Amino acid sequence: MVYTLGEAAKATGKSKATISKAIKNGRVSARKDETGTFHIDPSELHRVYPPTVSSEHKETPTNTPEKADIDGTIRELQARLEAAHERLSDKETVIADLREDRDRWRQQATALLVDHRPNAGLWARIFGKR
Repeated sequence: MVYTLGEAAKATGKSKATISKAIKNGRVSARKDETGTFHIDPSELHRVYPPTVSSEHKETPTNTPEKADIDGTIRELQARLEAAHERLSDKETVIADLREDRDRWRQQATALLVDHRPNAGLWARIFGKR
């Protein structure tokens, strides 16, 4: 059994952002599938974040075929949403990098436009005084 990002957050009482940041920083290892969904081993997660004790009493769920289909659909949509958030975060990072590059190029172009030659003046050039 492995956790998705949302399940890991519920199991530890942390936010999905906190778990995601721990994965990106290398504190927790996880595998990402082709849809962008993280698969986190419970022992790896609980090595860093201890499990929370659930205060609510869980009853045995009655799994009807309709409920199983709905649950599967919900999990699939959650996985797609998490993947979309990951792609959006990646794109925002790229945009920030491009803006930084643009600003550096603009600064360099502006510096090249300034005339750095010594200002000798017209009379000094005419009479050869330098």
